[in-house]
Amino acid sequence: MKTPKSEKREKTPKTPSTPRSPSTPGTARTASEGMKACSAIATPLADVKTTKKILKTVKRAAKAKQVRRGVKEVVKALKKDVKGFAVIAGDISPIDVITHVPILCEEADVPYVYVHSKEELGAAGMTKRPTSVMLVLKEGAKGSVKMSSEDKKEFDEMYAKCVEKIQAMSK
Repeated sequence: MKTPKSEKREKTPKTPSTPRSPSTPGTARTASEGMKACSAIATPLADVKTTKKILKTVKRAAKAKQVRRGVKEVVKALKKDVKGFAVIAGDISPIDVITHVPILCEEADVPYVYVHSKEELGAAGMTKRPTSVMLVLKEGAKGSVKMSSEDKKEFDEMYAKCVEKIQAMSK
């Protein structure tokens, strides 16, 4: 015998899970807080506010084609002593893919910082794919788009603030 459609079954109430404190080791903040789980080697890890500034700078640099995306391209640029700052995603799996990048950055005297999400890093770099590492260049390479003087001045300020924050975090 069929039940009429107007009668609906009552939903069982979901039991609220007890949130773990962020200070407990091995826990990660939820996506609503803007942070994801990161690897153990992700230091210095940028906080939410700093991450926003860094990603905004990456986006501005990507528009002017002043970025190197991906492990192969960044490693090649670091070996050629290209100056800038590196942004590494902290949620890469397996972590072995990017473990050598911070060492190369230190040898080339390039500041680096980890951000929480490879998806956000890829989106800021104007790509549809998640990106594990990006190198933001101070000056555009050959064939890069020329910025207007106002944009260039604003980008230089943003770049300098990001480098300053990254260097302060790594100390």
